Amino acid sequence: MHEESASFDARDLLNTLTSRPGVYRMLDSSGSILYIGKARNLRKRVSSYFRRTGLNAKTRALVEQIADIEVTVTHTESEALLLENNLIKKFRPRYNILLRDDKSYPYIYLSSEQEFPRLGFHRGARRRKGRYFGPFPSSGSVRDSLQLLQKLFKVRQCEDSFFKNRNRPCLQYQIKRCTAPCVGYVSPGDYAADVDNTIMFLEGKSNAIIDTQVTRMEAAAASQDYEQAAEYRDQIASLRRVQERQYVSNEKGDLDIIACATDRGSACVQVFFIRGGRNLGSTVFFPKIPVEASEADILAAFITQYYIGKNVPSELLLSHAPDGTDLIQTVLAEQAGRKVKLTASVRGERARWLKLAVNNAGQALTSRLNTRKGYTGRLQILQQALGLEELPDRMECFDISHTRGESTVASCVVFGKEGALKSDYRRFNIEGIQPGDDYGAMEQALTRRYTRLMKGEGRLPDLLFIDGGKGQVAAAARVIEELQVTGVQIIGIAKGPARKPGLETLYSPGRRQPVILPANSPALHMIQQIRDEAHRFAITGHRQRRAKSRNTSALEQIPGIGPRRRQQLLKQFGGLREVARAGVEDLLMIKGISRSLAQQIYDAFHSDSA
Repeated sequence: MHEESASFDARDLLNTLTSRPGVYRMLDSSGSILYIGKARNLRKRVSSYFRRTGLNAKTRALVEQIADIEVTVTHTESEALLLENNLIKKFRPRYNILLRDDKSYPYIYLSSEQEFPRLGFHRGARRRKGRYFGPFPSSGSVRDSLQLLQKLFKVRQCEDSFFKNRNRPCLQYQIKRCTAPCVGYVSPGDYAADVDNTIMFLEGKSNAIIDTQVTRMEAAAASQDYEQAAEYRDQIASLRRVQERQYVSNEKGDLDIIACATDRGSACVQVFFIRGGRNLGSTVFFPKIPVEASEADILAAFITQYYIGKNVPSELLLSHAPDGTDLIQTVLAEQAGRKVKLTASVRGERARWLKLAVNNAGQALTSRLNTRKGYTGRLQILQQALGLEELPDRMECFDISHTRGESTVASCVVFGKEGALKSDYRRFNIEGIQPGDDYGAMEQALTRRYTRLMKGEGRLPDLLFIDGGKGQVAAAARVIEELQVTGVQIIGIAKGPARKPGLETLYSPGRRQPVILPANSPALHMIQQIRDEAHRFAITGHRQRRAKSRNTSALEQIPGIGPRRRQQLLKQFGGLREVARAGVEDLLMIKGISRSLAQQIYDAFHSDSA
């Protein structure tokens, strides 16, 4: 994501940032990190630094020095916080608050020296005997967990000085938050069982506990004790939050995770550095590649150029298996004086790491391709390929989306000389046509759109792209002629055999022969990008309209999620909002949810945020 530029143009970056959680790093002109931050929504958080008003003096000074911003996308906000912590400790940026002695990590501490162990909050050096559970993403999450544990297992949380000087139970016993071991109201054996349950819960073995809470919630609801049922629901949600897997610190040992992504004739290689089981961050590379180079070829070249002559960890985890793996391993092992392993086929935790690296590589490449420098070059090639007299200043693309004719929606996306103009995007709910009549839907959408433009409600485009072949182009031409719109060139984008990208055929009214651009043409890549954006925008609108018309939730649109399983998810997580924020690993904890189904559920709530 590095661009050699004398000044930083925030618009290029902000237009391509994802809305997912992650970590951002602000760099100055020398490449030094100024500030590291985490965000629940990267686009919103980073955008907030470039407001015209409302910034304090420190933030203004920081923004004036920014020459580039790098981002790392994470699975959850909790993971983003832990990664942010790791990076701040490693790079110690000037504009970050720096903490020492690991005090920024909060833990839950369980003592071990007493007959009746104590459970409590801990931050700082871990010197006392006992067990430490964590790290947790925030002190608030630790306190919420302690409060929940106190309700569930009633293990004491009072200080030892308070515990040793009691002759009657305290208020915690009265409100059923403690079994009063201080005055002998519970036997050591029963108390030890509560401690064991607490340990099992903190180790993640809490499904049985949640099942019990679900049963209690259902019983309370059946007896119309809705206030108690709501409390159980909130407890279930809190349990699920505590269960969130901390991907950043799960891998053991030292290794590098290397992923490659390609798009529109460009490539990105993303490297994650894992040291001592902790993610120390990532970096990206944009190698110059020949036409038709595969991801495996790119990785083979990258590994030899990047690691030979440098320190190499004992394992490299790869998104694609390169040819000549044995030879590369031998050379790197001889250089390092120990065994070096290259691995591409992985499961479980490592597969999740690898997927995260691939997603980050794709995000970085998309951001680079959509910056002004790369975009303008492709726009010039598009002008030449289509024989345009001048560089197109404004382009629009229409697409139609429906499910067997139901809830038809047309999308209109707009691109200018600097990329997507999302504020000018429009959707049209199509009414009064025969179900499945794509030609009629296209005519209606274009008529509504260009009637408004002819009234002066917006600017006419130079190019009008239509997702479709001759029939859709003819429908568009009829509308343009009927409304007497001039100066707009229509281009139909017909998918190739088997709908394979790179084989598209371009149709235009008045042109006898269609245009077929080479698969590696930057002009075709730009057309594909605009077409795909219109397709995405149409599908999103169609799904929203269909869900509204059926009065359903996103869960009801997922194949394999019937009423019983939907209710199970809502109960186990304590509501739709908690299902939406859950990661794939959290969903897998529910009985009967396979990995593929968990991924579908996760994608249903996150597919439109990338």
